[in-house]
Amino acid sequence: MNCPRIKDVKKKKDRAEIFSAFLKKEYPDALCALEYEEDPFRLLVMARLSAQCTDKRVNEVSKPLFEAFPTVYDMAKAERSKLENIIRPCGLFRTKAESIIGMSQAIVENHGGEVPHTYDELIALPGVGMKIANLMLGDVFGDSRIVPDTHCIRITYKLGLISKNDPVVCERELSRLIKKEEQSDFCHRIVLFGREYCKAPTPLCDTCPFNK
Repeated sequence: MNCPRIKDVKKKKDRAEIFSAFLKKEYPDALCALEYEEDPFRLLVMARLSAQCTDKRVNEVSKPLFEAFPTVYDMAKAERSKLENIIRPCGLFRTKAESIIGMSQAIVENHGGEVPHTYDELIALPGVGMKIANLMLGDVFGDSRIVPDTHCIRITYKLGLISKNDPVVCERELSRLIKKEEQSDFCHRIVLFGREYCKAPTPLCDTCPFNK
């Protein structure tokens, strides 16, 4: 932990509160970077595409993707080769295409075409793990949760808020430190902070407002 602002703050809870207050002030509008047009199914698909890919690229690729397959029913019947060609720029396109078609079919067959809204139902969908499930619950269904993306894990570990550079540990330990109702917003804000200042591998510590 090398951030001057909190280097002498011993308790994790106190460090978390200081950092959370900073993020609120610096980024008052905590919005999801994925442009999903308030459509739960779009967010689900885009979240799957975002694995090892930038949100900017996902937003770009999603435009032709949803023009070709606008609904969950269309996606469930998608020709795999066509889907793969569209999402190829996102990387891991074969695996992602397989899980997107699989999750779409499961939603149609098991949930009447509606994205399920419980954690257990979400993680039962192909390609959906804890990170995506928590994103969906927080952004769509009003159940704010920690979304341990790469920015969140890296920065909170650097600040000494979590004990291990690991998504499961990050989700578990931050859930104890950040107020339940603020967890989703906290994660959106930390992504913005990570992109603007606390970059990997070269953070802009000299100009970072958290160090002032």
